[in-house]
Amino acid sequence: MSRQHWKGSVQLAPVPPALVTCGTAEKPNILTIAWTGIVSTHPPMTYISVRPSRYSYPILMERGEFVINLPTSAMAKTVDICGMKSGAKVNKARLCGLTLVPSDTVKVPTIEECPLSLECKVTETKIFGSHTMFLAEITGVSVDDRYVDSKGKLNLQQAGLLAYAHGEYFALGRKCGDFGFSVRRKKKTT
Repeated sequence: MSRQHWKGSVQLAPVPPALVTCGTAEKPNILTIAWTGIVSTHPPMTYISVRPSRYSYPILMERGEFVINLPTSAMAKTVDICGMKSGAKVNKARLCGLTLVPSDTVKVPTIEECPLSLECKVTETKIFGSHTMFLAEITGVSVDDRYVDSKGKLNLQQAGLLAYAHGEYFALGRKCGDFGFSVRRKKKTT
């Protein structure tokens, strides 16, 4: 096998192309963020990284709250539009036909069409070169009832979530295991 060596760059993929809502119910904005992830379980913490030149940047700095909404693969065009258009010039929710509903723990609205939404309160900001990282506590999670079974288990694999890798959108594929399956003991048959 042959490998090439490139200089350091942002080649980690796939990532979630999240629709992040910020602002208020009266004056909301949506931006597409691919640079997000989980940083802690207890307390539940996440982050988003945003360029200071973005319309949403001062809104995030002033309000200190946002919602990470995970879109489905059927929403790829919406995700792209929300990443290409500026909230300074257009109401992206109206343009894309998205329904904004109140969140439970933050004043920022949630996107109803997204199967899972993380309500977040910023605890710290840190500048890293081209982007500022907004570190936040996840204060609430909103889940579409269709993806919760009768035992209360989340079955998000049925949602057909969208993924992003190096300028391209992908539909997440089939399940190929679950956490711990490689070391789980098989049940004895009698």
